[in-house]
Amino acid sequence: MTNKIQVTAENIQQVLGQTSEENIVALSFFSAQSPECQDQARILDGLAQQYQQNLVVAMLDCDQQQALAAQLAQQIGLQALPTLVILKGGAPVDMLPGPQSEQKIKEALQKHLPQPQDALLQQAKEALAAENLNEAFKYAKQAYEIDATNSRIKLVLADICIQIHRLEDAKALIETIALAEQDAYFNNIKAKLELAEQAQDSPEIRALQQAVEQDPTNLENKVKLSVALNEAGRKEEALETLFTVLAKDLNFGEAKKFYLDIIATLPEGDAVAATYRRKLYSILY
Repeated sequence: MTNKIQVTAENIQQVLGQTSEENIVALSFFSAQSPECQDQARILDGLAQQYQQNLVVAMLDCDQQQALAAQLAQQIGLQALPTLVILKGGAPVDMLPGPQSEQKIKEALQKHLPQPQDALLQQAKEALAAENLNEAFKYAKQAYEIDATNSRIKLVLADICIQIHRLEDAKALIETIALAEQDAYFNNIKAKLELAEQAQDSPEIRALQQAVEQDPTNLENKVKLSVALNEAGRKEEALETLFTVLAKDLNFGEAKKFYLDIIATLPEGDAVAATYRRKLYSILY
């Protein structure tokens, strides 16, 4: 389906209905009799091709659609042809009266078109909904690296960090959210973090830690402790505990399998994963 449309009284509502936070409509008021309008129409043809995913170019011929043009012109204060009106989320957000250069039109569009971090954030949300936490973390982190000031990106990344048990990272992100931006989603993420922090120091973990301290040679207790630590999100401590087991007996029970399973749950490029892979290789070879 083309993203360039000739506007009529019959399809105007359908055209305007295509505006959203992700898609904008560039509504061009023009006259086919005007050379300046023809020049701008050619520019809009090129931009329609360039921004196919997020832009609809809607051409309103004011000679052929006089009644509709007059009605809309009164609403927006049209004073010249060509005039370009940019709509987003169902409402006008910018207006460029008179002939414009391609650069000027591009600058106006880019203020309202989705930015790379917006697309990455959407991918992170979709991966999160699909419970693909490693992919969600990758996309959200990339979005954050592009725009570290965006509170929505920070909250989504914090949400993911809690679910992959990177609680210190989540806490650091939440602490940067300004008071004015602390909405219901912020409160939900903060509550999740508090619950996750409480779960990190369970009576079971304390009992196992005490057992290991009393008998450091008991490798089975160390494996049990590592499993409990991993379930509480304390992955680095779990790996370190398992490494002490493997350093003593590389083939003890399922210690090596648990060790590799924990590494596999860490995000791609994670420094902890890299460190503990190297430590394992140091005793394997």
